[in-house]
Amino acid sequence: MKTMLVTGSAGLIGSEVAAYFAGAGWHVHGVDNNARATFFGPAGDTTWNRRRMERDLPRFAFRELDIRDRAAVAQAVEAIAPDAIVHAAAQPSHDLAARIPFDDFDTNAVGTLNLLEATRQAAPEAVFVHLSTNKVYGDAPNELPLTESPTRWDYARPDDHNGIDETMRIDQSKHSLFGASKVAADVMVQEYARYFGLATCCLRGGCLTGPNHSGVELHGFLSYLIKCTITGQPYRIYGYKGKQVRDNIHAVDVARFIERFVEAPRPGEVYNIGGGRGNSCSILEAFAMAEDVAGRKAVYDYVDENREGDHICYISDLGKAMVHYPGWSITRDLGAIFSEIHEGWAGRLAA
Repeated sequence: MKTMLVTGSAGLIGSEVAAYFAGAGWHVHGVDNNARATFFGPAGDTTWNRRRMERDLPRFAFRELDIRDRAAVAQAVEAIAPDAIVHAAAQPSHDLAARIPFDDFDTNAVGTLNLLEATRQAAPEAVFVHLSTNKVYGDAPNELPLTESPTRWDYARPDDHNGIDETMRIDQSKHSLFGASKVAADVMVQEYARYFGLATCCLRGGCLTGPNHSGVELHGFLSYLIKCTITGQPYRIYGYKGKQVRDNIHAVDVARFIERFVEAPRPGEVYNIGGGRGNSCSILEAFAMAEDVAGRKAVYDYVDENREGDHICYISDLGKAMVHYPGWSITRDLGAIFSEIHEGWAGRLAA
């Protein structure tokens, strides 16, 4: 039986990956330290998700681990001897990073280095998949010419229609400290492939989402927006007239791509992984869809100041991912995503 190590296993992507691979017959070891509760307070607590996994996944084993603890990371990788590692643990908020710069960098950059070096020393044959972010591009995507419609910003040039590809530069732009720490991790993951020969890749995520997300105001746009719509809590829009666009990918489609990469790794590659144009929506458009599934009007406040380094329009160009792995595609459209997130929140809020 193949063995996988998943960091951040109680989070959105970590839990989906763990469930997906456990269902495919892998023995999955999940590590987490519920740092999301530390970063975001009780609303970010992922204990409910860990308990769900321990209850429902017979091939899942959990251990509490802080990826900043270098010795503990090395011991865990040596003991588990995984065939594959999916690194989904992170400090994920670019707003919060400015208030906790050392915690952000130690988690995102140093924690990733701890895992890479432990892999090189104890499991050099393992496939290593790193969940990076589109924030590695900073605000460079905002330099593309845009056009404004009643509900969204969009790319003005036909050549940009499919979105941002992997040739977008990652320097000479404003990233937020979160984006900078993720750049450090992203480049290090690539370097361990090129310099040491590890089978690594970086997945530069758009808006990763799904029903098992503990969405909060500072991270988890779609999950938090739907939660606010259900509860009647005001959602705060920051700038761009609420027309800023994101592409949304269900966590299970991320897990499906990871499966393809693990089966046929291309060491050192980077892939933009998001919902693509078909799963893109602005905040205003997301409100309309959330209202449809919730059966009630959304409430929101508008702040006429955008977040530092925030993207105006970001759509992931999935061309490279689909050429390299033609068996992979998006299987959950926006309708399914909104329905699943609504169902997930409704169940948790009623419990």
